[in-house]
Amino acid sequence: MVARTALVTGSTSGIGLAIALELARNGLNILLNGLEPPELIFANPAFSEVSSHGSKVRYCQADLRNPSSIQGLFDFCNAELGPVDVLVNNAGIQHVAAVEDFPVELWDSIIATNLTAAFHSTRLALPSMRSHNWGRIINIASVHGLVASPLKSAYVAAKHGLVGFTKAVALETARTGVTVNAICPGWVLTPLVQKQIEARALNDKLSYELATQQLLSEKQPSSQFVTPEQIAELVTFLCSPSANNIRGVAWNIDGGWLAQ
Repeated sequence: MVARTALVTGSTSGIGLAIALELARNGLNILLNGLEPPELIFANPAFSEVSSHGSKVRYCQADLRNPSSIQGLFDFCNAELGPVDVLVNNAGIQHVAAVEDFPVELWDSIIATNLTAAFHSTRLALPSMRSHNWGRIINIASVHGLVASPLKSAYVAAKHGLVGFTKAVALETARTGVTVNAICPGWVLTPLVQKQIEARALNDKLSYELATQQLLSEKQPSSQFVTPEQIAELVTFLCSPSANNIRGVAWNIDGGWLAQ
């Protein structure tokens, strides 16, 4: 049996890298993606770790704000690893500001990276998935795709849009072997969240540890971060036969955030 191929966007660190590692452990060929030059990625121990599981691993630098770059990403994948069987739309950026102060160029970048890129990658992945009658499209949304917080208008808008997009495409593929779902994490200790903690510590004159606990206690009743590895294992489950009839779900993994 030919190994399946997974494209994980934004996979040079954090959640995306954990997903790539877990899928590689399960025998999938992996296309990593990020903004960094290839020579930096190939020198990174993380690349060797993903490669250590015996699958083919490649890297393609692509700016997902640009539709032609996304086309190039798929062309590269087809040439190096074959068509995409598992698409994980993970890449995301964030900016925190009141809406009247929100820089227009950052709004455009956040919507393009967090939402529009998923449209382009999905439209490019689906024809091959349909022809093989098998595929998995997994959109890494956020608990902010289901509820809002102040000062995050672009991120919340993009993630709500991504959840809606997930549901629409799941309905379009409902009678095929292609499933489309979203994962909605709560607080995960990624570089994006670390910046928010550091800003809180600085603004409120708190230690990093106290700022962390305050951040968690405001939203996440478990007072524990969701880990990238937990998200990666959920991705693996959604790729399994057990998930064949899970379609259009926005699966929150949030330490009880939405249970309140």
